[in-house]
Amino acid sequence: MNMYEFDTIGLIHFLSAITAMFFGVFVVFTKKGGTLHIRMGYIYVAMMVILNVTAFMIYKLMGTFGPFHIAALISFGGIVGGMIPVIRKKPRKTWLEFHYEFMSWSVVGLYAAFWSETFSRFFRFSGFWVVVATATAVTIAVGATLIKMKKKKVLGQFNYYNKKSQLKADLDSSQ
Repeated sequence: MNMYEFDTIGLIHFLSAITAMFFGVFVVFTKKGGTLHIRMGYIYVAMMVILNVTAFMIYKLMGTFGPFHIAALISFGGIVGGMIPVIRKKPRKTWLEFHYEFMSWSVVGLYAAFWSETFSRFFRFSGFWVVVATATAVTIAVGATLIKMKKKKVLGQFNYYNKKSQLKADLDSSQ
């Protein structure tokens, strides 16, 4: 096993990732919209911001800007994409769906990144990239399936589909 010590930035990165993984799963599997969901969600977002900021301070793997830095940009975009609609409540009729999609994919991305981080820190070998790509692809496939399966139920708790149907009916009747 090819391990190396964590420097301060690496340790902060690691601890924020583990904390985000815990709170991310917690938020996914708790009742949506309640005080607990909101509080735990903000902790998740804070940990993800720390995780992404520290990602740009780590260059040990490749010595330069690399694919994990691109992934951090995408991850940060997902957090922003999930939080702006929930803070602004816009777009008025679809903000909840945007929040659900972006935040769900944020958690899936975090777990996909877990495999990359684990293999890059602890298991460097000749087939490294194939294993990372395979683990990432499987994580994304499982995540996509769960996001799609849960979407109607989660959004349905807020009468999301009834409100969209009512909006469509209102628009149709006004024409």
